[in-house]
Amino acid sequence: MVRIRTKSILVLSLTGLMSMSLCIGLYAQDLTSAIRFTKSEQFDKADSVFQKLIQNEPNNCKAYFFYGENRLLDYFADSISNSLVVAVNQARELYNMGVEADSANPLNYIGLAKTAFYLGQDDRAEQFRAKARGLLPPYKKVKKIPNPQDYAYALAKIAQSYIRGGNVDTSLALPLLREAVMIDKTNPDIYIIAGDIYILAKDGSNSIRNYKLAQDYDPSSPTANMKIGGIYVRAQNLMAAIPYYEAAIALDANYAPAYRELGQLYSLAGRYDQSKEYFRTYLDLTRGNIPAKIRYVNALYYAKEYEEVIKTVEEIFAVDQSRSYMNRIAGYSCYEMENGDMDKALAYMEALFQTLSSDNFIKKDFTYLAKILLKKNAGYSALLQDTTRVNIELARAQRNLQNARGQNQARIRAEIDTLNLRKQSLYEQVVKANAEIDRAFEAYYQALEFDPNDINLMSEMGTNYYTYKRYGDAARTWEKLLDYGRNDVNNYMQIGRAYYIGKNYRKADSIFTVVTQKFPDYLQSYLMIARTYSQMDPDSKAGLAKPKFEEFLVKASVDTVENAKEMVEAFGYMGYYHLRRNNYTTADAWYDRMINIDPGNKDFLVRGYSGKANVWFMMSELAKELDDKIPYFDRSISYYNRVLEIDPNNQVAKSSLEYVNSVKKNTIAHINPNELRGVIRSNSGQPINAASVRVKDTAAETITNTRGEFKFEIPLSSEALLVSARGYKMKEVPITNSRVYNVVLEPE
Repeated sequence: MVRIRTKSILVLSLTGLMSMSLCIGLYAQDLTSAIRFTKSEQFDKADSVFQKLIQNEPNNCKAYFFYGENRLLDYFADSISNSLVVAVNQARELYNMGVEADSANPLNYIGLAKTAFYLGQDDRAEQFRAKARGLLPPYKKVKKIPNPQDYAYALAKIAQSYIRGGNVDTSLALPLLREAVMIDKTNPDIYIIAGDIYILAKDGSNSIRNYKLAQDYDPSSPTANMKIGGIYVRAQNLMAAIPYYEAAIALDANYAPAYRELGQLYSLAGRYDQSKEYFRTYLDLTRGNIPAKIRYVNALYYAKEYEEVIKTVEEIFAVDQSRSYMNRIAGYSCYEMENGDMDKALAYMEALFQTLSSDNFIKKDFTYLAKILLKKNAGYSALLQDTTRVNIELARAQRNLQNARGQNQARIRAEIDTLNLRKQSLYEQVVKANAEIDRAFEAYYQALEFDPNDINLMSEMGTNYYTYKRYGDAARTWEKLLDYGRNDVNNYMQIGRAYYIGKNYRKADSIFTVVTQKFPDYLQSYLMIARTYSQMDPDSKAGLAKPKFEEFLVKASVDTVENAKEMVEAFGYMGYYHLRRNNYTTADAWYDRMINIDPGNKDFLVRGYSGKANVWFMMSELAKELDDKIPYFDRSISYYNRVLEIDPNNQVAKSSLEYVNSVKKNTIAHINPNELRGVIRSNSGQPINAASVRVKDTAAETITNTRGEFKFEIPLSSEALLVSARGYKMKEVPITNSRVYNVVLEPE
């Protein structure tokens, strides 16, 4: 049978052989052209050639493989306009068709490995790589392979399939590349792949060495120079990149990407006139077609020429409304430009979501939508403050109305009407803002669906939850990051504070307690626990925070200078705690500690003297008689005056001083100047019961009680008291301005 088949081949007509040779030649030339278009980023032109190739050669697997490569590279050249999912699906369909065309060729299995790897399907990707390797003969038998160049290229492409998201596993990729180079040292594509992998491994020297080897084996190709220029751009050495881009143009004056890169480079360097000149050349070379303009727009975006981006997008829309995905980059640019227009940005994003199919959405669409909505409501905190202020003013005006008469009533009613209108307007603004902020976080969660383990996105969400006063959500979002290794003391404290500000005190306490266990020397966690318990017991009725502040003070006392501010806070709580329980002497001592911890600190002095002033005012309650209260008031007044000496503009001290003076004045007004009182004791200090206290030359007399106390009103112009008791000598006591007379009697 072999002989018959061989014979049948040999008897082909000369015309048939010539026809086949012509077809193969044309195919090879077209494939080369298509690949060249791909490398020069003319993806649309490459598409057209690949489609003709597949139509003419439906069973040639290489056409499908390189067509799939074109789809993927189109995505990576423009990840703003394109969707990874869509690009991967298109490429995967082509690779599967390539497998159907020739299941014994490894290339399309490598393509399927790439697509699976891009989507995070690592096990499936490895299965496809194993299938591809299985179609290659063992390395030791390489010399027997009819086409070692294809073998080496396949190994290099397997190595390339380990690249994902700017990362690569060099332990898996580099051995394959070394093997490929040993088989075929002349293929420039292998060195380009090696250079790409080394640059991801942050090995610029080896990357440049491989790119230069690629240049050596294909001196007419501008690709290697472009790659080397890119290395210098990444290193922020822009001027060093220019000669390489210029060398690429020297090799191929029509190599459009080099002009685009130079345009972007000069824009980054702030040389905008040169930048635009190169961009114009880029557009001229690509004949100003829409795909070229789109890539121009992307370059402008990366060069931060946001206003030019928007202008060019509108030019594209003027002639081609089908490119609705361009709303994406216009929306991004409206957000990013210096004086961003969030309303316009949102309009572009709304148009994007309304016109694009869900398969074409990319992660950034949702993150930018979230950012735009949040930035649009950047004044949210001020809006809430205005709402609170208006409510306070309205309540005050309504109280004033109750006491107003005549024209004042009409004026206050007008004021109330104005405030009600303002309140309603603010309410509507708050409702609208809350709806947009909630929508922003919904967009964040949609973005997170693309990569549920994106810890940077979760962190951003937590920060924005906190900024926009969703404290519980902020804490819960940050809490998720603990499982991803973000579990140092600052992360725990950030979570605890969010729960604390959100008034979830039980949860805050649990987080701060974890900090004390994990980081026992971290002082702030003890302070926050004390603050938390203080919030749970705001009037200190139960004294929940007392042991917590005491524990904090033990920890803080190791460095009273460094921890003075926090210790003063604890002193303040302890002073208030004891004041609430009428432990005035103890409370006064805590405020003394506040004053003495740093006598040069005006804030500490103001707080300490204010506390002592309050203590002495409250101590006046201990006095049973009105005139006994006066010394306490005077002591309180003296401390408030000390505060005003330190801080003359302290309004709290001024109003408190005014109040204490008014209470003192009122108390004095109720004191009867003719009422005398006192205690009669023996010389041994024992109170004398039933002692007589009589006003000399009058019948006015009173008798002491069992505690030796007396009190009675004397006639005007009285001169002396006669004090006597059985078994004791009578004593005459002159009446002076004093109202208190404590007398000691001697035994007879």
